[in-house]
Amino acid sequence: MKRDLLTLKELSGEEIHRIIEDSITLKKLRKLGLKKLDLLKGVSVALIFEKPSTRTRASFTVAALELGAWPVSYSSQELQLSRGEPVKDTARVLSRYHDAIAARVYRHSDLEELAKFSSVPVINLLSDLHHPLQALADYMTIFERKGRVRGITIAFIGDGTDNVFNSLAIAGVKLGARVRVASPRAFAPNPQVLGEDIYKRIDVYENPEDAVRDADVIYTDVFVSMGHEAQREERLKAFLPRYQVNQSLLKAVGREDFIVMHCLPAHRGEEITDDVLEGPHSVVFDQAENRMHTAKAVLLYLLKPDWVLSS
Repeated sequence: MKRDLLTLKELSGEEIHRIIEDSITLKKLRKLGLKKLDLLKGVSVALIFEKPSTRTRASFTVAALELGAWPVSYSSQELQLSRGEPVKDTARVLSRYHDAIAARVYRHSDLEELAKFSSVPVINLLSDLHHPLQALADYMTIFERKGRVRGITIAFIGDGTDNVFNSLAIAGVKLGARVRVASPRAFAPNPQVLGEDIYKRIDVYENPEDAVRDADVIYTDVFVSMGHEAQREERLKAFLPRYQVNQSLLKAVGREDFIVMHCLPAHRGEEITDDVLEGPHSVVFDQAENRMHTAKAVLLYLLKPDWVLSS
């Protein structure tokens, strides 16, 4: 039976932890010079991009190639989707050619329809509601830096309806982290998107200083995501200057061993200042690198769950 990865709700904490462990193993192998593993030799993966992408496109493409798979990238304008072909028809056609479909879309509902009609696994490369591959890389990075995830306190500052926050919260709760979010009331987390069970286990603040106090991880993302450009002035007015991650906010943490995270790309001077992004607490480029290792682990988990290196 095929499995999809759309939100991280579909995985247990044990399954998420396994993917992170596999990611760390694959990273170690790559550092030893074992880039070409050929564990997915003969496999092809369709990559659909409705939105611009740097880290997701590069990391997933390289991950597939190093596993021996063949990634085929399609922009939405190159597909008949741009001329009105139903998503369900595209899903049924591409899944007859490829062994998996990975898509970066504007609407999560389109991703759900892809998964419903595809006969092969569908992977969410980003939607308006969820960004599961980013969260996997984030928790891999936290595990590398802190040696654990369970019991770690993560404070997300900014938009509580953000797709990155949604996946961060879902994975964090499942892994035993303490998840906090500080946002304006109008941008508080949506329990329908997170699920009531996840929502009840996160701490919601309006005051960012309260959220970051004694936290292990300070996380932020852009205030104006792709698709929200028309709301730019309204959003910046709601978030700035109160929810900016800057040196003043970091003083409220009250400890020195915290790390600062951002999924990138960053709007320097808006949600985060340049000196914090480039500062000694920042691990943003570790996060970016780990996108490749977690992409490998996800591909193996969905397409070859019993993989061993000797194969």
